[in-house]
Amino acid sequence: MISALFGLQGKTALITGSSKGLGLVFARGLGQAGATVVLNSRNQENLHKAVKKLSGEGINAFGYPFDITRSDEINKNVRAIEKEVGPIDILVNNAGVQLRGDLAQIEESMWRTVIDTNLTGAFLTAQQVVRGMIARKSGKIINICSLMSELGRNTTGPYTSSKGGLKMLTKAMVADWAKHNIQINGIGPGYFITEMTQVLADNPEFDSWLKKRTPAERWGKPEELVGTLIFLASDASNFINGQIIYVDGGILACL
Repeated sequence: MISALFGLQGKTALITGSSKGLGLVFARGLGQAGATVVLNSRNQENLHKAVKKLSGEGINAFGYPFDITRSDEINKNVRAIEKEVGPIDILVNNAGVQLRGDLAQIEESMWRTVIDTNLTGAFLTAQQVVRGMIARKSGKIINICSLMSELGRNTTGPYTSSKGGLKMLTKAMVADWAKHNIQINGIGPGYFITEMTQVLADNPEFDSWLKKRTPAERWGKPEELVGTLIFLASDASNFINGQIIYVDGGILACL
């Protein structure tokens, strides 16, 4: 049945950077599809609020605060999750930051923060989680890439570099791990209104430019990413590997 093909009952999903924004939307969507969801954030207060909110909606949700740039914290918490909640069947590498600046002037610390969080953090988390997936011969890893995995804009050099790297990391993971019946794919969101992008949406000049640049002539709604996420997390995508699905209203299709 189609419902079984896309259902996630009995699965456990870890979503990094999920106390707010798109990460929380992803956690809610996976939970509504039947998965037990494990939320992650460095901010314990925000994490507690998010878990409480999802639990109040009838979703089986847990929260584990740890820093995805620290391998020791990742290892400790992944072991705890698999012992206390269950084997991690689905990993969504969502945690990310955006720090802007011209590449000629940007400070090294800003560059390293973005690369460490968006790219190295995804690698370190997947490296730990995949060990259990390899042992079980089953798993789904979904890397949240970006429109900027393909395109650049001024002052977004560190972010563009990290997301371009995440696109290729997705393919590298496939080369090493697909033989273990693990599917690794990515989602590349275009422009969606979130806490991170609200300042751009509130800028009349940028808002007008974006709507003219996007064939759909509008911003994306965060919930419009959930269908792609569930598809990649479910048995419906069992022979899809190394693909980045861009959900961008057509930006990449047109000049």
